[in-house]
Amino acid sequence: MRVRETARGWTAVWLVVLALAQAAAFFALWRAAVHTELGQWLDTVALTGNRIGQDRIDEPVDRILNAMSVVSLLAATAVIGFIALMRGRVALAITATLLIVGANVTTQALKYGLARPDLGIDPERIYAGNSLPSGHTTVAASVAVALVLVLPRTVRVAGAYLGAGYAAAAGVATLSAGWHRPSDAVAAYLVVGVWAALGGLVLLVTQRERAKVDSADAHRLAAGVLGVGGLLAVVAGLVALAWLTDLRGTTPDELSRRPLFAGYAGSAAGIAGAMGVVMALVLISVHRLVPRRAG
Repeated sequence: MRVRETARGWTAVWLVVLALAQAAAFFALWRAAVHTELGQWLDTVALTGNRIGQDRIDEPVDRILNAMSVVSLLAATAVIGFIALMRGRVALAITATLLIVGANVTTQALKYGLARPDLGIDPERIYAGNSLPSGHTTVAASVAVALVLVLPRTVRVAGAYLGAGYAAAAGVATLSAGWHRPSDAVAAYLVVGVWAALGGLVLLVTQRERAKVDSADAHRLAAGVLGVGGLLAVVAGLVALAWLTDLRGTTPDELSRRPLFAGYAGSAAGIAGAMGVVMALVLISVHRLVPRRAG
């Protein structure tokens, strides 16, 4: 029993560190992307670059974004809760629902509560106000993470891959459609990541002492693939954006096709990579939060 209590204590510390780290990353991203000229310029370059090849991807992008609505979110939440209840996990059903609701409410509160200063970088969109975090991206990511929590361990890895892919596609789609800047999508993933860690703490508190935690359920290989792949994609995105900094004296509309494509493709890679990292952190922790036997 003492060993079990110690393991739960370290898991709680890990979840608190995750929540604080992702909250700090959100704050740093917000300050850099919204409150600095370079950050706003890079975001605008990526958003301007979305016109490259836009005619070819308009249809799939519209299909992805139009599938997200209040009705679809409620339906997905109901299905996720039903899966948890079918497994006899009432606390899990409640926690997964709170994760989805909490992440989406937080995103809307931040979007309308945070200010976007006019630094003269993007005058065409300044009257739209703050757009960080992305609501559509939060919907996709929160549903994906909640689904991984409630799925049985035998199909959890498949759910993580599909969920991460779907949420990453949704984030890139908001950029491709011109609805959101890259920082908006990444910020949405971080909001979901914080709520996933908080939800994990709730599950840990409600977990019985006799719960069977098996290290074989840690899904380390899949988490490694998502985490390492995600980090490589983020680094590739940062390299592309760093290459653009020498051109920051040029307005985005005056840039040639090559730097615009670098900004767009690099940002898309960063968006997808950020979701991969968030999902990897969830996947490597979930076996301790939703053990094989509840008690």
